[in-house]
Amino acid sequence: MSFRGWPSEALEFYDGLSADNSKTYWTAHLEFYERQVRGPMQELLDELEPEFGPGKIFRPYRDVRFSKDKTPYKTHLGAWLEFGGYVQLSADGLAAGSGIYHMEPEQLDRYRRAVANDLTGPELAKIIADGKVGVVGHDSLKTAPRGYPKDHPRIDLLRHKGLSTWKDWEPAPWLGTAAAKKRIVDFFRASEPVIAWLNGNVR
Repeated sequence: MSFRGWPSEALEFYDGLSADNSKTYWTAHLEFYERQVRGPMQELLDELEPEFGPGKIFRPYRDVRFSKDKTPYKTHLGAWLEFGGYVQLSADGLAAGSGIYHMEPEQLDRYRRAVANDLTGPELAKIIADGKVGVVGHDSLKTAPRGYPKDHPRIDLLRHKGLSTWKDWEPAPWLGTAAAKKRIVDFFRASEPVIAWLNGNVR
């Protein structure tokens, strides 16, 4: 089947799960989840694959081993695409991201060197300033990383340990149509300059 968006009841499903995060609720709504929540996500991934690579839907179960929060189920549906994209559905609507959420030590070193470099650093700053997509940093330091001056002109970028583009869409009628795919595709394409910079300097 072709992707036709998610019904409003898919968001209501997550509203209900937030209120009653229990096996009883999950079991009672499992068939709906598979057909109206997970099913459309798989259809979307299948259609995105030619341009953005094969996708994988994350498990709905939370890893509670080291968490004080023992609720068993995630209150969103997330999916990852091989070329670096991420799609998420929740009661809050639709969201998408692209980039490197957490850089490994070697990647982080390359990232900081590239940001500090007088050629590649201003290039990234200009891409972000152009504002085609929102760019967010992750797990950022409160001060300058070791070896870099606190008054560096790109200190805000240097403090990040992850960098990605991100977009949130609130619930709207188009979410229940194929227009949801167009929004995702447009976002990923607009993210390409950031991703190209990361691919060329960090990965």
